[in-house]
Amino acid sequence: MKKLILFLSIAFFALGANSAFAQKYAYVDTKYILENMPEYAKAQKQLDDLSASWQKEVERMYKDIDEMYKSYQNEQVLLTDDMKKKREEEITNREKAVKEYQKSKFGYEGELFKKREELVKPIQDRVYEAIQKMAQAKGYDFVFDKSVSGSPILYSNPALDKSNDILRDLGITPGSKKNNAGSGATPASGQKR
Repeated sequence: MKKLILFLSIAFFALGANSAFAQKYAYVDTKYILENMPEYAKAQKQLDDLSASWQKEVERMYKDIDEMYKSYQNEQVLLTDDMKKKREEEITNREKAVKEYQKSKFGYEGELFKKREELVKPIQDRVYEAIQKMAQAKGYDFVFDKSVSGSPILYSNPALDKSNDILRDLGITPGSKKNNAGSGATPASGQKR
């Protein structure tokens, strides 16, 4: 009997200690939050328009090079070796120039990258600050981002999704672009996978 009482005492102590050290978790869907922010949609449209404009310019440049090459092939028989070499160099230099232009616009640290940093980063910073503020105010130990690929979340309780709270904190009424942010449960009716 003493062993049973001792065992129950240890069990209650262990359970009490575990609950005292319990951590609060929540998750948000930053993709969903950003998609519901009008300033993000505006910034994304600006970036898409800029990208499309530069892409058209690149395509036009490649079309010009293609025409130069076709012209060169048609006239090749009539050209001297020096003229052939000069035309080939001209085509090669144009190709290099187009690749450099493309890199300056679309490459890492290119204009599109810099414009994205200028337009989107301040919006993302606002979201992250709101998440941090909510986590501190509500005593969460961890807040996971559901939208990140390779997310470690295998199961998520929809009651823990705080994405709409963040939108409300940002002064935005949650909209119809839900993207299953609130469903959270796996296909097996909320069971772990």
